[in-house]
Amino acid sequence: MRLNRSTDISLRILMLATARDDLLTIDELADSLAVPRSHLAKVVQRLQHLGLLDTVRGRNGGVRLAATAAATSVGGLVRDLEGESEVVDCDGEQPCPLRGGCRLRGALRAAQEAFYTALDPFTISDLAAPPVRQTLLTLGRYRGD
Repeated sequence: MRLNRSTDISLRILMLATARDDLLTIDELADSLAVPRSHLAKVVQRLQHLGLLDTVRGRNGGVRLAATAAATSVGGLVRDLEGESEVVDCDGEQPCPLRGGCRLRGALRAAQEAFYTALDPFTISDLAAPPVRQTLLTLGRYRGD
């Protein structure tokens, strides 16, 4: 199973925001996570839309973790971010000639769900717990703690 790049970035943003208690700017997030600013801005907007990040506008603005986001299930979040995509595309531009009787699609669908189910017990807060919390706090310009 391979996550979309935006899902990976989303999880890293949420981990960093969980570890930090200050506002994070888009530039700081992009720099800290080694992600292009334009791509990161789109991901932040989606996380805000999902209610996982709060934004503060203005000169000293930025983003921070929403109050309830730390308890969000990683499995549920990854399902939401990945959407309804399947591991294989049997019905693409050139449909697979085996799709009528093939059992691979169903097996891969079951494996994909098992992957998500394995992530269900973990929360965003779990991902940012020690010892990774200390690493997260070394990223960027954080001076707290």
